[in-house]
Amino acid sequence: MDENNRGLSETLSEQPAAGRTPRLFFIDHLRAALIILVVLHHVAIVYGAGSTFYYMEPPFNDPLAYIVLLVFVLCNQAWFMGALFLIAGYFTPGSFDRKGSGAFLKERLIRLGIPLIIFYFILNPVSSTGYWQMPSYLTGISDPLTWAAYPYLLGMGPLWFVALLLIFDFGYAAWRALARKRTSPSEIKSSQPTYLGIGSYILALALASYLLRIIVPIGKEIFDFPTLAYLPQYLSLFIVGIVAFRRNWFETISGGMGAVGFATATAATVFLFPLAVSGSLFSIEITGPEDFIFVGNGHWQSAVYALWDSITAVGMSLAALTFFRRFFYKENRFGAFLSQQSYAVYIIHTPIIVFAAVALKGIDFEPLLKFGVVALIVIPVCFAVAYVIRKIPGVSRVL
Repeated sequence: MDENNRGLSETLSEQPAAGRTPRLFFIDHLRAALIILVVLHHVAIVYGAGSTFYYMEPPFNDPLAYIVLLVFVLCNQAWFMGALFLIAGYFTPGSFDRKGSGAFLKERLIRLGIPLIIFYFILNPVSSTGYWQMPSYLTGISDPLTWAAYPYLLGMGPLWFVALLLIFDFGYAAWRALARKRTSPSEIKSSQPTYLGIGSYILALALASYLLRIIVPIGKEIFDFPTLAYLPQYLSLFIVGIVAFRRNWFETISGGMGAVGFATATAATVFLFPLAVSGSLFSIEITGPEDFIFVGNGHWQSAVYALWDSITAVGMSLAALTFFRRFFYKENRFGAFLSQQSYAVYIIHTPIIVFAAVALKGIDFEPLLKFGVVALIVIPVCFAVAYVIRKIPGVSRVL
């Protein structure tokens, strides 16, 4: 594979070398779609999704936009980052098998560590200038922006995913060192996951998530990680990805199981999601942060929410994998372009969103319309900028 075409597949994961298994183009396409969903997720927060971002546009007085964007953000959060960890886990064993521990960790430090450092010291402070574009009654900031504020603007931002993935990779390398066995995929017979096994995993994940959220509610930031309440999902799906690689699940899991996963996730969203967020079936009435008792702290609604997002994470991941395998299995130029730029888009999208939103803040559109307009602008701009950045000599080796 051409060095310039490696992109995200060499960073968040690495696909098997030619001659052993074919390249899974549908995974490239799925990963690009998930990155686009990440961008849309953050644009939605700008226009009133009940969370925090580098820039948010007041006033938040449109209840329909608030509910629609909040539901969109919560449904994304339930599964899309877990799906990225699942994919990353899937390609981790093959990369380790081919490179060995030292080369594997060196490659991860380059491809994950360098972007993390750049974002921490440069892109996060640049993105944070959006706080000064918001009314002071929202931010509490009354002083002008000066270099004195720089130390307070450092942070990982959305690169928490890269940092956590780097930790998982080092953990995997340590586990392989302890196991002292380089197992070939051919040594393990392929077997399909069962519905009983999947159901048991969902229940165990829901219980672990509920218990953790008693201590770490959703939205509580710890060591610059904003979503550690989802750690059981992220870690377990990374491990499931490793097992899936050994058993070749991505290529062999049945389309019917994906359909069942989607139907189950949809049913859970219809019945469990409203019960969790509002305490009643078929009704979502949230007026402010005081209604967010589903985030944790031992409330019964937190238990329902943990069950819902566990079902959604597994169901939507199964559905997405089988859907993209069926309809986007072959390589095409557009899909290849999106895949090649995806990792760079993940790194650079936050300052682009901030600059676009600030530039358009004087346009008086309804929040939902403005969300759509900004999304249509930001997504192609992100990919175009990523393309230009990756043309800089040496950058494509990292991005």
